[in-house]
Amino acid sequence: MAYDDIDFSPLDALAGDEVVTHALVRDVRLASGRTLALITLDNGRDHTRPNTLGPATLAELGGVLETLATRAAAGEIDAVGITGKKYILAAGADLSDVSRLPSPEIAKLVAQRGHQVLGRLSRLGVPSFAFVNGLALGGGLEIALNSTYRTVDASAAAIALPEVFLGLIPGWGGAYLLPNLIGIENALEVVISNPLKQNRVLKPQQAFDLGIMDAVFPAVSYLEDSLRWADSVLAGTEKVVRRNEPGKIERLTKWPIAVKVARGMLESKIGTVPVAPYRALDLLEKARGGSREEAFAREDDALAELISGDQFAASMYAFDLVQKRAKRPVGAPDKALAKKVTKVGIIGAGLMASQFALLFVRKLQVPVLITDLDQARVDKGVAYIHEEIGKLEAKGRLDSDTAGKLRSLIHGTVDKSEYADCDFVIEAVFEEVGVKQQVFGQIEKIVAEDAILATNTSSLSVEEIGAKLAHPERLVGFHFFNPVAVMPLIEIVKTPATADAALSTAFVIAKGLGKNAVLTADAPGFVVNRLLAKVMGEAARAVYEGTPVADVEKAFAPLGLPMGPFQLIDLVGWKVAAHVQDTMTAAFPDRFYANENFHRLAELSEVVEKDKGGRVTGFTRAAEKIAKKATGSSPVAAETILQRVQDGLAQEIRLMLDEGVVPEVQDIDLCLILGAGWPFIDGGASPYLDREGASERAFGDTFHHPPIRGIAHR
Repeated sequence: MAYDDIDFSPLDALAGDEVVTHALVRDVRLASGRTLALITLDNGRDHTRPNTLGPATLAELGGVLETLATRAAAGEIDAVGITGKKYILAAGADLSDVSRLPSPEIAKLVAQRGHQVLGRLSRLGVPSFAFVNGLALGGGLEIALNSTYRTVDASAAAIALPEVFLGLIPGWGGAYLLPNLIGIENALEVVISNPLKQNRVLKPQQAFDLGIMDAVFPAVSYLEDSLRWADSVLAGTEKVVRRNEPGKIERLTKWPIAVKVARGMLESKIGTVPVAPYRALDLLEKARGGSREEAFAREDDALAELISGDQFAASMYAFDLVQKRAKRPVGAPDKALAKKVTKVGIIGAGLMASQFALLFVRKLQVPVLITDLDQARVDKGVAYIHEEIGKLEAKGRLDSDTAGKLRSLIHGTVDKSEYADCDFVIEAVFEEVGVKQQVFGQIEKIVAEDAILATNTSSLSVEEIGAKLAHPERLVGFHFFNPVAVMPLIEIVKTPATADAALSTAFVIAKGLGKNAVLTADAPGFVVNRLLAKVMGEAARAVYEGTPVADVEKAFAPLGLPMGPFQLIDLVGWKVAAHVQDTMTAAFPDRFYANENFHRLAELSEVVEKDKGGRVTGFTRAAEKIAKKATGSSPVAAETILQRVQDGLAQEIRLMLDEGVVPEVQDIDLCLILGAGWPFIDGGASPYLDREGASERAFGDTFHHPPIRGIAHR
């Protein structure tokens, strides 16, 4: 069936509260005398509300393109151009109401409508030009791919096909047009690899280098240059040469090999639970042959299936948490109460302290002081920070002036009196209450009365750490996750004594550091480590019952976590993990598992062996010797291990909510997504546990009413 023969009225009726992106048209007389009809996409809002492509938007754009096709046939115009409002072409489909579509059949209409409208850009009877003047994500980039030619503004914020990250596929032509434009290997990177690397995007020059864009022009004269270039193309004086044009793309051997390698990498890195990456891979594989119509029909079916599924519904729940709830932290005091921070002090000069210093100086650009027990350690810390600044400069992420300024703002000393004018002091010392109490006791006598003190403890009681302070109201928990520069979460921990001024300052600083902050009560393990301790403990329990390490890792795969439990422990550090388990078993001995061998294993230089993909395959010989002394002889089935951890997590989350560790279950899911890499396709933990029946088994109810499910399973 041709797209123009489809009845889209059921979809159009769902436009509802859509912020319509209008298609505004004006004729532009080019220097040659030719006429280009220029469409500008504009939703009437500022750049903080990007253009999106919902049902009403697509209906309007489709009507405009139909009119232009008629004008082209009458000889009134020689070309069509499409661009966006300032800084933005389009941020893709309007997904705000997609999860509320009434049926899989209506979901399929979303895919078909996109193909009908955007596909018309290649069927106007005259060449079409996409002038990518800014942000172009998903359907925004597919507007460009469906056009005959493409230019890009050198200052455009981001260019990407992020659909796989959200549990979808590029379903408006991207999965077919892109590989046939830039080759299979490049397309695999853009469609699959980049979304799975924390939603990596392309810069304009990268998009040009890959062959997605035909020309790059500076922002100051972008539209004028693009129109001039389009005129030259129409005149034939500008030859558009694409190194990966269809006739030049090798399809016989390289294409299937690249897909096979990508499939193996996916299975190694993410397992087989996520559906979208594999559907995208199938579409890219089949894009090497057949017609555009067949390819678009495959995209329609894939997109409809994914939109209707549980993973997309969970992804939209997670997306909403990250885009909205994370931006307005629940429980954060008025930011007007925050103390102005003009100098930061960091107690310690080891690796963690040095990472803190680098982040604070880069983001806040204020003087940062580091201290340690001796000058050699201080010098090593300062050298590390300078070296990391140098690496950023070499990569072009910092210019020489900024790099020089940042180096000058870092100061290391053994003289603790220099903390006197610090407004915010954070410790990065050994994870032991007595040690932390001692260093804060020393510093409190030096700093100003209104200076804020922060602890980066991963699981200890913040209240106990501050018990010997003269002013415990100035102490706040400020828990980073490793690696500090990458992980977006900070758990801000409030004790019964913490003053609003200290809390407000912590939230303002977290935002200044580019992090998302979640307020938690001063409970053992706070949020992330409490739940990861449950995961790690159940993994350890299974091993010590006699289950091989590799089998335990595989048993956890359906959780969809970015890595197995022992791989995670290896990343966190065995000593840190051992201390966290100690904290949790001391607080809740009936619910958390720990084994004395945790600490013995932590003394080894290497505990686990891994394959090329980084997956844990077993213990090292030295670790086996330690583990065997306490290992039982009753291996546990994968299903039993998985149900144990599911039910344990459901029980623990319910208890955390009852205890008031965070206000709502959404805050726990947000912490797990940002701090533990819990996949979007699960929506964090709670929607997954509801779907798997763990919530019902653990406490006879669900976290969400109704449970978060896709259209096909409601």
